[in-house]
Amino acid sequence: MVVGMDQLEVEGLSIAYERAGEGPPLVLLHGFVGDSREWRRQIDELSDEFTVVAWDAPGSGRSSDPPESFRMPDYADCLAGFVNALGLGRPHVAGLSFGGALALELYRRHPTIPIALVLASAYAGWAGSLPPEVVEQRLRQSLQASDLPADRFVRAVIPTLFSESAPAELVDEFGAIMSEFHSAGFRAMARSLAEADLRDVLPRIAVPTLLLYGDKDVRAPLNVAEDLHAAIPTSRLVVMPGVGHMNNVEAAERLNAEVRAFLRSVQN
Repeated sequence: MVVGMDQLEVEGLSIAYERAGEGPPLVLLHGFVGDSREWRRQIDELSDEFTVVAWDAPGSGRSSDPPESFRMPDYADCLAGFVNALGLGRPHVAGLSFGGALALELYRRHPTIPIALVLASAYAGWAGSLPPEVVEQRLRQSLQASDLPADRFVRAVIPTLFSESAPAELVDEFGAIMSEFHSAGFRAMARSLAEADLRDVLPRIAVPTLLLYGDKDVRAPLNVAEDLHAAIPTSRLVVMPGVGHMNNVEAAERLNAEVRAFLRSVQN
């Protein structure tokens, strides 16, 4: 297994990423309170069969902060430049939460890039999946949280990310990643989610699409999953019982098995 942690420049931004394995490329897009490290179990387990690349989006992890005016189309164009700079061709693209919305925006703006989509705990943007009053509340809470010290930020956000039965060590592990959040980057991602309404692209998706949701997810509840499933003609919905929003962390083994089987079916 070839493992690498590196950085490259895309449109004036320094983008950090982890890369492991060989085989068909799989690009992993994290949520708005994480970074590439949240995909550790996917990088470790799926790199036996795929070239797994997990980026730190602008404004997270080891990547540089974008302008605060950065919105979902800017993230998608940066991601397209990142994929091209690495010579990944037409990769599978998997995103969780914010990363799922970003995968949809990538498809909208650069439809020839993804050969398949995996959308985990995903939204068609907050504006495209949630009532306006919920969007307003989430944005307000996010902007307030962005100014908190790291420990208070984690305590404010993390209860909504896992089911009550999630092992404490997994929650603590992700809390440590969250504690290194970038205030400016978090605000840009929160505003991007709040403004994004991606419902128009859903019926146009023509690549195989796997939807993965936990039935204990309070951030992207099952009605959000069912709306995406109904709107995306090529989609298959898998609901994981007893699992919360961060299903790539909380139910890594189940998610990895579903993703592996799905990607194999796309390749054949």
